[in-house]
Amino acid sequence: MGNKNKTISFRVNEDAFETLREIAEERDISLSAVFRDYVDTLVAHDGQVQVVPEHELQERRGEESFPPTVEVPKSFIREHERLELEADHLREQLEEYKRYVTYLREQLEDPEEEEVIQLEDLDGETDERPFRLG
Repeated sequence: MGNKNKTISFRVNEDAFETLREIAEERDISLSAVFRDYVDTLVAHDGQVQVVPEHELQERRGEESFPPTVEVPKSFIREHERLELEADHLREQLEEYKRYVTYLREQLEDPEEEEVIQLEDLDGETDERPFRLG
């Protein structure tokens, strides 16, 4: 499948349309390019986009950043790293066990080595009289 473009259509009131057309004229781009830029920004930031007039943007620069950030304690990071190391160790052990199982299967399938003795085979070879228990 290729990367096909899709068309999105929606309605806006006349004032919003005029404002959008002015924005497109200021930037010397088409009106559809304004929407494509907005959609690309929206997708790139996982829906965390806020449309703000430029004069408000300058005022907000001093406020908290957008998108919001969260401070994570070092203990959480250390625990996460410990769990990653433990997971790596368990993966290594699993691979080692898989290699051992493969080795055992190969030993079991080797037709040259017949180490299994069947009890039925021993019954006919003995000259001793049978033992009784009880």
